[in-house]
Amino acid sequence: MDTGIWPESESFRDDGMGKFPSRWKGICQEGNRFNRSHCNRKIIGARWYIKGYEAEFGKLSPSDGVEFLSPRDAVGHGTHTSSTASGAEVKNANFRGLAQGIARGGAPSSWLAIYKVCWATGGCSSADLLAAIDDAIFDGVDIISASLGSPPPLSTYVDDALAIGSFHAVARGISVVCSAGNTGPYPQTVINTAPWVMTVAASTIDRDFPAVITLGNNQTVVGQSFYTGRGLNKFHPIVYGADIAATNIDGTSAGSCDLETLNATLARGKVILCFQSRWQRSAAIASKSVLELKGAGVIFAQFPTKDVSCPWSFPSVQVDFEAGTSLLTYMAASRKPVVKFSFSKTVIGQQLAPEIAYFSSRGPSSLSPSVLKPDIAAPGVDILASWSPAASSKLLNSPQTKASPFNFKLDSGTSMACPHISGIVALLKGIHPKWSPAAIKSALVTTASMKDEYGQNTVAEGAPHKQADPFDYGGGNVDPNKALDPGLIYDIKPSDYVCFLYAMGYNSTAIGLMTRVHTPCHKSVKFLRNLNLPSITLPELKQRMTVSRTVTNVGPVNSIYVARIQAPAGIDVSVEPWILTFNSTTKKLKFKVTFCSQLKVQGRYSFGNLYWEDGIHVVRIPVVVRIVINNHLYSET
Repeated sequence: MDTGIWPESESFRDDGMGKFPSRWKGICQEGNRFNRSHCNRKIIGARWYIKGYEAEFGKLSPSDGVEFLSPRDAVGHGTHTSSTASGAEVKNANFRGLAQGIARGGAPSSWLAIYKVCWATGGCSSADLLAAIDDAIFDGVDIISASLGSPPPLSTYVDDALAIGSFHAVARGISVVCSAGNTGPYPQTVINTAPWVMTVAASTIDRDFPAVITLGNNQTVVGQSFYTGRGLNKFHPIVYGADIAATNIDGTSAGSCDLETLNATLARGKVILCFQSRWQRSAAIASKSVLELKGAGVIFAQFPTKDVSCPWSFPSVQVDFEAGTSLLTYMAASRKPVVKFSFSKTVIGQQLAPEIAYFSSRGPSSLSPSVLKPDIAAPGVDILASWSPAASSKLLNSPQTKASPFNFKLDSGTSMACPHISGIVALLKGIHPKWSPAAIKSALVTTASMKDEYGQNTVAEGAPHKQADPFDYGGGNVDPNKALDPGLIYDIKPSDYVCFLYAMGYNSTAIGLMTRVHTPCHKSVKFLRNLNLPSITLPELKQRMTVSRTVTNVGPVNSIYVARIQAPAGIDVSVEPWILTFNSTTKKLKFKVTFCSQLKVQGRYSFGNLYWEDGIHVVRIPVVVRIVINNHLYSET
């Protein structure tokens, strides 16, 4: 579910692909620059949806060349996510010489069906999304990958199109994978929080793109950049944006190189040093501002992050505040300060990874805080994947760069992380075809890693960086191989989700309209904490509380699991029973976990883990608890 696809991309070749399954009912819907021949044994379905969009946003005209009234992708986003999830192997893939190597999707042998529900204007209609999910269910898909969503405030589950549509998909055994949102690192910003979907946070990988800045005194500063164009081999004068402010512009605005804040005469031919501010946080805006004034380049100083946000088509380098301040010191000490840039290059293995990306939206869920979100983290920073040439021609251009269309692009976001999980789910579904969406999510969450590649606790980028917790990455960083054999799973029936909606306080009429089924449920808030999720979240622990979970053995028939608790700070935790014995007749067992507060003061969230171990498998679920006194929660300001 995205902006369409560029079918000519090498990622969508059908070499070696078998005939699609006989149960498949999808179609190849024709339109502008897209006909049935663009589908093949890889792209086995393609549809596009415009009626809801035009009813909601007005008529969309493709005459300006910005969009195609067809499944063809004018944006690039849908092509990127599709190739990440399912793309065929492509040799010598690169973005303007960077990140060069072999690219392939997570499940390259999977079939791909495209449902274009979002358009180049940025609009996605709820009606179109529901129609697309309806069609996808009818067509016979196994997984829905949806790198889309709306920022808070979150709509109720009975009003949200993606929650409604995904409920019906999950009820029919279709896994739905969604992005967590890009408004981190702030708490309560996570989106797509329905318990029946998989919500994916973004993490970094151990690849970076260093660019060296050489000063006139031969000292160097290292930043990151995607620029590989011309005009880098000579020194240029460098000035601080605040020192060349336009008339009647304050120094703060000019210091961040906001649009129309710099003196055009003083900026021409120079490299401008810009500092991120509270009001201007974008390296792209700074670069556009300097480009319009015919500046030579930009150095953008900002908070530390692995995500490269500088544009690729103009000489710009991203540095942290420390490096930016050292440049200011050099400029103050030099009569004629000058700098030159080196070409950006690709370096692998020198970045500590994975870390949770700064932009990745954080929990707890603002709609249902008893449901831990996000669920899992996957790579989402500077990800190389296929792109739409039509989109590349519209990107920022400059005299230094010949902007020929490109077929691969580096991009960042939880939108990029989501299809990583979608591809992994496809692999798990292929090996365990009878597993439910809840079982697959459980396998991913309970086997995820809390460590980086050196065995240290995962770090979450932020202000400041900190040790990652479940609100950053749910169960942790995905470990696909371990998920193949999780040992135990926490399964959920669709009817349990209906009871969850009742426990949320929605009335029977609204629930009936959403689910189209009648499920007798007790309207008890206890159900919120007892929903059989692969996590335990108690947003309001007063004194003592007991929750229950049921696990299903999917490992060796005769297995004995022993509980181990890493208790959240200030909480006593006990498990009953603490030994689970499975055999040929006992495949499911229920256990209870009791929490008692040791503290008599209002507490923040604290985190722990519950483990079940049999000597082979380590089945871990995150535990999140907040102590509440006198039924009152004080918001932290």
